[in-house]
Amino acid sequence: MKPQSQPREFFLDSIRAYLMLLGIPFHISLIYSSHIWTVNSITPSDGLTIFNDTIHAFRMQVFFVISGYFSYMLYERYESRKWLRVRLERVAIPLAAAFPLITVPQLLFLAYFTNSFSNWGSLDFYQKINITVWELVSHLWFLLTLVILTAVSFYLFRAIKENKNSRILKVIQNADSLGKISILFLFFGLIYAAFNRTVYLFAPQLLGNGAFNFVVMQTLFYLPFFLIGACTFKFASLKSIFLKPSVPACAISILLFAAYMINQHINTPQLYSMEIDAIITSLLGILMVNVVFSFSHYVLNFQSPFVTYLVNASLFVYLIHHPLTLIYGAFITPLIKSDWVGFWLGLVFVFGIAFFLYEVHKRIPLLRFLFSGKWQFMKKESGEESAAGKRPELGQ
Repeated sequence: MKPQSQPREFFLDSIRAYLMLLGIPFHISLIYSSHIWTVNSITPSDGLTIFNDTIHAFRMQVFFVISGYFSYMLYERYESRKWLRVRLERVAIPLAAAFPLITVPQLLFLAYFTNSFSNWGSLDFYQKINITVWELVSHLWFLLTLVILTAVSFYLFRAIKENKNSRILKVIQNADSLGKISILFLFFGLIYAAFNRTVYLFAPQLLGNGAFNFVVMQTLFYLPFFLIGACTFKFASLKSIFLKPSVPACAISILLFAAYMINQHINTPQLYSMEIDAIITSLLGILMVNVVFSFSHYVLNFQSPFVTYLVNASLFVYLIHHPLTLIYGAFITPLIKSDWVGFWLGLVFVFGIAFFLYEVHKRIPLLRFLFSGKWQFMKKESGEESAAGKRPELGQ
């Protein structure tokens, strides 16, 4: 392994942790929003619907940029085959462990304590398999997408590292302003929207197929964000663009947030709502990379044991929060009349139990290994990883 010469970027630690943990208020607010979910409050809250839409519009795009950034950083440090093994261990092992330990029990909970499977007897074999795929993958979809992106990047990162004269790399290198980068992602959004519309017109059943959505659609949408993250590490000029505060980016993002919400709640698939969503979130996602990076670089670029703790805890807490949220929604939400009171109590309930379980799992080496993919946790070690001076593994 090559010595690490890259100085530690504390603001990226913070972004990584907060974006992952932001999934908890996202799912709790989903209970109280106007969106139809597995569990919902009786009366939806307009405020929590707006809050939920705001998080959903940009969070995962920025997350995959950071994932690409740190994945490529490790690619520069390791031999390519060792990099592939290390990266797949870090994402595939938690993914494989979470199926029997989290989403299978979650599926059984949904079957026995909610109405999710109330029409199970009337479904045909394909429909039963499909709904099972949706519920088993559930919130683990991002790990599955990272596994696929890691496999694909085994070849793509080689081209970036060798700086080959590919057309795509030339276009990225020549994008010397946030405006040009935004145009690239607008173009990508149009291509993705055209593909989505083609599927909708000629094979609409595929858009309701869980496997197709998780393996194809999610991968295609987040691949450009993952690659631009890798290029951000490789090309200093690109990184400087994202770190420079941009007032136009903030202003346009606000307008795009408004357009996203209008499209979500007023438009229909017949009037291109899915395609407009793809275009808006592609452009909004890359602009929010600038907003989030520049803001965090300014206010969060310092060492913090608290952030280090959150980085180490965030993956486990995120994985375990989903069934806790469903339990809260099924049993406690109906008892609380106020949506906002229910939302805040839900945060206390889910965060409290999730961090308690994180502390319990830290004391069981097998569980630490299964939810991190790090073999050193199978060995007898004393102290936390951070106490040994090791950098938290970002971009999982």
